[in-house]
Amino acid sequence: MSSMSALHEQTCVPCRGGVPPMQAAEIREYLGRLTGWSVEGDHHLVKPYPFPDFAVALAFVNEIGRLAEAQGHHPDIHLSWGMVRVQIWTHKIDGLTESDFILAAKIDRLRAGPAGGASPR
Repeated sequence: MSSMSALHEQTCVPCRGGVPPMQAAEIREYLGRLTGWSVEGDHHLVKPYPFPDFAVALAFVNEIGRLAEAQGHHPDIHLSWGMVRVQIWTHKIDGLTESDFILAAKIDRLRAGPAGGASPR
């Protein structure tokens, strides 16, 4: 693990390829620093976010889009009525890197709001 600072305070680093994906033990270590995320096949981070309606869910998707552009790291986002499902992995290596966990933590901060408490969404 490169740093014990809070993941949401770090910046995603672009992957240029040729980097091995994280192994299961390292994935478990990083996953322990997130809440509500799961790992599918040591390959993808996944988290569902429930919302009261479609409009609020769509607004969250747009927030994620702005964050993804700023970080240069783009998740797969699935929008449905009252639900946003986020899936993150590093496409270039078809696996997980530290940047995936950083982005996940940053997305959680969006949902929690600026004070880190529950968002009024």
